[in-house]
Amino acid sequence: MLTILAINVILSIGGSLVILNVVPKFRDMFVKAHLSGVDLNKINKPEIPEAAGVISSCIFLIVMFMFIPFPFSQHFFNKQWGFPHQEFVQFIAALLSICCMVLLGFADDVLNLKWRHKLLLPTVASLPLLMVYYTNFNSTTIIIPKPLRFLLGHDLDLSALYYIYMGMLAVFCTNAINIYAGVNGLEVGQSAVIAGSLILFNVIELNGDCWSTHLFSLYFMIPFFFTSLSLYQFNKYPARVFVGDTFCYFSGMTVAVVAILGHFSKTALLFFIPQIANFVFSLPQLFHLFPCPRHRLPRLNEKTGYLDPSVFQFKDKSLSTLGRLVLKTYQLLGLVKVEQAEKDGELFQSTNCTLINLALQLTGPKHEKTLAAGLIILQVMCSGLAFIIRDSNSSLLRRYRTLYTYAIDVNIIMPNLLAKYFE
Repeated sequence: MLTILAINVILSIGGSLVILNVVPKFRDMFVKAHLSGVDLNKINKPEIPEAAGVISSCIFLIVMFMFIPFPFSQHFFNKQWGFPHQEFVQFIAALLSICCMVLLGFADDVLNLKWRHKLLLPTVASLPLLMVYYTNFNSTTIIIPKPLRFLLGHDLDLSALYYIYMGMLAVFCTNAINIYAGVNGLEVGQSAVIAGSLILFNVIELNGDCWSTHLFSLYFMIPFFFTSLSLYQFNKYPARVFVGDTFCYFSGMTVAVVAILGHFSKTALLFFIPQIANFVFSLPQLFHLFPCPRHRLPRLNEKTGYLDPSVFQFKDKSLSTLGRLVLKTYQLLGLVKVEQAEKDGELFQSTNCTLINLALQLTGPKHEKTLAAGLIILQVMCSGLAFIIRDSNSSLLRRYRTLYTYAIDVNIIMPNLLAKYFE
């Protein structure tokens, strides 16, 4: 097992080095192909190559293709053991779903698809995965969290609803990363933190009864982590490439794949605390209770060089009764800032409902580099919180003492280290 993991790490580092070498050579090619966008938060509005996520996702797939023989090598040399066809099909189906998502994500970058298509694409890409899960496992029983067991019991069989849940998980993971974006490095940075958290979780769980599923997860998460770190070097402030929807879809689907086949979907969602908060906060705009501009990223104050929260404008009469109620509730909770856009007029404006704008509203204008670093540090601290939530039981606390030490380090030491790394 250790030898195979070492090979996986070596191949992952190799893929990471390839990305560092290849991305600069493709920048001009992307611009000539009109795959570029304007960085709106820079004073000179530079044109930046877009959809560079297709490079890192392709390198990731190449690494995984090269790695395929190694987990099954012992069965090639000792045929008496029999070949594990179920595990092999599971491995290939996971890669197929990721391949589908990369293709559909790149299509979105090129064709600029509508939101209803963005919801459909992950569902289609997850179908091979769900079919393999049905044929190999078909286990639709979930363990109920302890606070809810007095209502629902120890476990609950969801039957067909379980497959709907897994399909929705794929949709959520891909789109949650996609809408939590808008500053240089945030898409890749949050994905790398989630991947690192899942790697730590899987390494700890290798000592448990379900070690094989966590080993399977590591096979995917380690290459994803290393390739994401390399891409981050080009996407962090000041961005030299944009990763596009391709990377967001690829990132979300990779996490969804290991969460579904590794049977730890609820734990995986714990590492999406900022994404869940951002998604719930954004719902009124996503469902058009409020006006929803195409770009909700913070706006640059050219006089100060800092970012301010972006706003949407509206007339009070144009909002539905529910829309006015939700907006008033957000305002009372301090989540949005509402003010008149015109003196003695009917036009009002409110800050957009995203976690990024909320951070700026609560802490004041920030430089883009500082804001991105702060949001990534928040992601790390939420991962520490996720570990504590999952393993709050005292017996698990003794078993996973190292894990709690990590969680404490995250809140004390890691913010300072990450602030230096993400400069």
